Amino acid sequence: MGDFNHPDICWEGYTARHVQSRRFLQCIDYNFLTPVVEEPTRRGVLLDLVLTNKEGLVEDIKVGGSLGCSDHEKTEFRIVGSMCKTTSRTETLDFRKANFSLFKKLLGEIPWVRALEGRGAQESWTIFKYRFLQAQDRCTPKSKKSGKGSRRPAWLSRELLKKLKWKKEVYTEWKKGLTTWEDERNAVRVCRDEMRKAKASLELNLARDVKVNKKGFFKYIGGKRNRRENVGLLLNETGAMVTEDAEKVKLLNAFFASVFTAQASPQESQALEETEKVWTKEDFPLVEEDQVREQLSELDIRKSMGPDGMHPQVLRELADVIAGPLSIISERSWRTGEVPADWRKANVIPVFKKGKEEDPGNHRPVSLTSTPGKMMEGLVLGIISKHMEEKKAIRSSQHGFTKGKSCLTNLIAFYDGMTGWIDERRAVDVIYLDFSKAFDTVSHSILIDKLRKCGLEEWTRHRI
Repeated sequence: MGDFNHPDICWEGYTARHVQSRRFLQCIDYNFLTPVVEEPTRRGVLLDLVLTNKEGLVEDIKVGGSLGCSDHEKTEFRIVGSMCKTTSRTETLDFRKANFSLFKKLLGEIPWVRALEGRGAQESWTIFKYRFLQAQDRCTPKSKKSGKGSRRPAWLSRELLKKLKWKKEVYTEWKKGLTTWEDERNAVRVCRDEMRKAKASLELNLARDVKVNKKGFFKYIGGKRNRRENVGLLLNETGAMVTEDAEKVKLLNAFFASVFTAQASPQESQALEETEKVWTKEDFPLVEEDQVREQLSELDIRKSMGPDGMHPQVLRELADVIAGPLSIISERSWRTGEVPADWRKANVIPVFKKGKEEDPGNHRPVSLTSTPGKMMEGLVLGIISKHMEEKKAIRSSQHGFTKGKSCLTNLIAFYDGMTGWIDERRAVDVIYLDFSKAFDTVSHSILIDKLRKCGLEEWTRHRI
């Protein structure tokens, strides 16, 4: 099918004036093809064809309406045949319709201090999770999800749909001779302008709100990309192609695990060692209920939930009733170094970076972890950052992961130094280094040893 651009062909008599058009008709005959479009597709001439080699394969052919700026009319048809649909329909929790009033009541009636008394971090978490998920199933309705997503674009509003319907009605009237060509063209221009405005407005809003709605922004960008999101074929160590999903998982998991560095490298720590202090229980940083409540109230509801089944939207709504038990669990985990199993689990998504897509080494893991576990990490990070600032252990040249600094401040400081030396007519050589798998190959033992030498208390070091 397509625009074959042979306006001199008379399809009723199957004749043509030009040699090239007659050869085209011969090609159709030699390949046993049959044209099925009978109405003109551009200004009274049939240019756009649909050819088939099987009678009855194409039905319900409709010619009418324009698409975009094209002066050709649309050709719609239906292909008769069966296809194997593999779309799965799964049940998911619809948190937008959850009964949060009942949810708060069910969890608020539980005496958490007595329920968690004398229990460790893992056991306390298990009790809290069981009660939480039990109430969640009772208060949150389920909806079926097909995985196909909405076919309607995000910019296509109801008002715009009405105008598109009006354009179609004007076209039908023009085909019947009930209105003029100018009226039909005017309807096309109006709808085209409205569609452009709707798209521009949507993209402007997404760009404007990118700081608070990154998920929506990148979802829209991802929909514009012409590439699959799932993992394609992979090559194993022997060079054989892996096609089964289970084998792909094993192959990627083995590669991701091989990258991590378990042992320390022989380099010496540059941190100045402080005199080892004898720590007492009074030195332990307490996890206040207000701290946890503040963290819960600042959760981004657009984030996805981790493998523990607790969505950030639900945790934020229930901040007042779950801040207490979560503060108890977090403090016991911090004090004993015991990390609940759910906080150590992650849904790992392999994301292709660059190079050959079939090479497992060209994929990086993106982990989706437990939200309460990440909150606990935030509390630990706050204590470490405060301690390092008080000890002035972080140099002024450090820009990454430093509050108030960024890549921009790093570049400004770098260019200031380089241009200063160049102005002084000094020789300058710049060497750029990019460590492969830098985050995965960091030696944890070296980092913990540096924290010990900087005087960080033992509970936090043990927790790390």
